[in-house]
Amino acid sequence: MLSFKISFFNVLLALMYMLPGYILCKCKKANASHLSTLSTILIYVLSPCMIISSFLSFDYSTNNLIYMGLFFLASLVMQLIFIGILVLILHKKFHINKYRMLAVGSVLGNCGFFGLPLIKALLPNNPEVACYSSIYVITMNVLVFTAGVFCITNDKKYISIKSALVNPAFFSLMIALPLYVFKGSTWIPQLAQDGISLLGKMTTPVCMLILGIRLATMDFKKLFLNPFIYLVCAGKLIIFPLFAYAMFVFIPLPAAFKGSLFILAATPCASVILNLAEIHGKEAELSANCILLSTLLCIITIPLLSFLL
Repeated sequence: MLSFKISFFNVLLALMYMLPGYILCKCKKANASHLSTLSTILIYVLSPCMIISSFLSFDYSTNNLIYMGLFFLASLVMQLIFIGILVLILHKKFHINKYRMLAVGSVLGNCGFFGLPLIKALLPNNPEVACYSSIYVITMNVLVFTAGVFCITNDKKYISIKSALVNPAFFSLMIALPLYVFKGSTWIPQLAQDGISLLGKMTTPVCMLILGIRLATMDFKKLFLNPFIYLVCAGKLIIFPLFAYAMFVFIPLPAAFKGSLFILAATPCASVILNLAEIHGKEAELSANCILLSTLLCIITIPLLSFLL
């Protein structure tokens, strides 16, 4: 019951961050046309700071480094297997845009902006979960710019090592990992660490403000009355996290390790899906609706799933 309350109120708090954006947009004080600038700041400044800050805040040990490597592999393989299963199931309909969106939307989640504060609240005695969340962001971005873009465009040219490695999250890891190994927290000026930490903490509010502004521009009938959107949400909020739970439940790994995989898998659809859909001109409205509806519905699903922790 405690985990239910913690997850419910943390998800509720995240959703409340949407309210100012929604109100400002309805009052004509904010415009959805400006969201690309906010999204750029979020992806290229705030998210890297979140990743770097999480590594700086965690004490170095060889054992911790090994578990980070294992978490990288576990989270990447888990997402790859599930998206592979969906591609196999849907391959006969893969020429239809919305079914490719179903494949990508059911796996890629808002695991950094939404997941990090949630797992820190649910597992307060395990500081390593902040690093786990950042690692999950990195593995998800490897898939976002390869399998994710492939699913959106149906073009295999995006499945490449270059696409997997050339992205802000992976560059952030290249900075954060040496700082972690060489104990950057002991020699980087505290003022600089505080600045990085503050920018990192802005990721969730800014992400949700963006979603609030988007929500204000949506047609609520299209948002709530399209059955296909509920299918995507069911895949992301229920089926995928249960798959993650079943995949690792009997493997002898620390509870915080398995709990982090499970919670992060349960986060709503990733906002980056919309960015990719807009860039490639494929199902932008459907992706926006999936992100918004899954974000609203997770106030029910995440607390209920937390009973499995």
